[in-house]
Amino acid sequence: QVQLQESGPGLVKPSQTLSLTCTVSGGSITTNYYYWSWIRQPPGKGLEWIAHIAYSGSTYTSYYRPSLKSRTSISRDTSKNQFTLQLSSVTPEDTAVYYCARFLGRIPNELRVGASGDWGQGTQVTVSS
Repeated sequence: QVQLQESGPGLVKPSQTLSLTCTVSGGSITTNYYYWSWIRQPPGKGLEWIAHIAYSGSTYTSYYRPSLKSRTSISRDTSKNQFTLQLSSVTPEDTAVYYCARFLGRIPNELRVGASGDWGQGTQVTVSS
């Protein structure tokens, strides 16, 4: 049974860079056809896919939400079986619960926490001075 766990600061100041790490156990992030993803849910709003990485053979590709692409970077550390999200120039609008998740083959059209894949428990990030 794969397990995912988010870690990172709960409070970030405006204009700084948010960095979150997802540590995976029970499965390798280099396994083909899985989409290792970051998703967030701002207060009072729906779930929003941010980015994911996917392996095919020995190579991987990163995908980003177009509206966030200029501020987002997703990377991986295979030696630690982790993948990391960095979101730069944050504003209070980036306040959300951030989730890492694993999906097989595609990102679901409708995201629901705990459904259609494996999810971390989520971590609250607040952007405030």
